[in-house]
Amino acid sequence: MLVHGAFADSSSWDGVVKRLKKDGYPVVAAANALRGVSSDAASVRALLAGIDGPVVLVGHSYGGAVITNAAHGSGEVKALVYADAFLPDKGENVNKPASKFPGSVIAGVLRPVPITNPDGSEAVDF
Repeated sequence: MLVHGAFADSSSWDGVVKRLKKDGYPVVAAANALRGVSSDAASVRALLAGIDGPVVLVGHSYGGAVITNAAHGSGEVKALVYADAFLPDKGENVNKPASKFPGSVIAGVLRPVPITNPDGSEAVDF
């Protein structure tokens, strides 16, 4: 399963999907809603539940944070692949690793916008 990062959509994996399918691999390019690590990971986890057999999760950029959290507790996930991606600890958002090293600029340009969930809670955990 391929999970895109911020500023992209699942079509960003089209070339990779084509090559993997040509080689006989079943592939899912998840539509990452970009609503926050927790909710995005929950969405990927729900997709995982519908897949029979072992899964390799691949995340690009922000998708790395999503796959880290989506895989937690899943016995079907056999490997995590971080393609130029954030590699946070479980439950950590991307702000901490993005601002961890001098010279990083991503944290300074992101402007999170709170989104109200149907239950009234806000979903912002980038």
